[in-house]
Amino acid sequence: MRLHMRDIRASVAMLALIGAASALAADASGPDLIFRQSTDFKLLTPNDKLATYGIDDPVVEGVACYYTMHEKGGVTGALGLAENTSDVSLSCRQYGPVKFREKFSQGDQVFSERRSLFFKRMQIVRGCDVKRNVMVYMVYSDKLVEGSPENSTSALSLEPWGGVEPNQCKDFLK
Repeated sequence: MRLHMRDIRASVAMLALIGAASALAADASGPDLIFRQSTDFKLLTPNDKLATYGIDDPVVEGVACYYTMHEKGGVTGALGLAENTSDVSLSCRQYGPVKFREKFSQGDQVFSERRSLFFKRMQIVRGCDVKRNVMVYMVYSDKLVEGSPENSTSALSLEPWGGVEPNQCKDFLK
């Protein structure tokens, strides 16, 4: 029985160490967790969850995007080894006057995050609908070996804010 308890303590200590290392490795400028909701129950390991995050567009001030994604629980999820699904929803909103910090190209990356240990990444990219002065954001996942058709798109028209007329996104395209 003693050996068994020692193995359990060693496993718990290893999980704590991995969790602490993951927290230290997290980028301070990363996404803001808005909330998580459990989607199932696992007795001894973390539950599977849906998590909603918010990010600011680093080039377009006054625009934030919110995405919800699946976070795998269980042992592989706790160890950071799980491959999460490619299903991600996206919604972007203007929350203040829009100011472009620099020029951008159609399809420029706004945010990227790994969805598996080695091969899968989630990408959020931006574009400009020149004809309508609308910012268009798309989220998708890619894999080293094969892509993924799962995606979501969000569009927001650039509106006046506090009496300030918005810039034309076409004026900031490279």
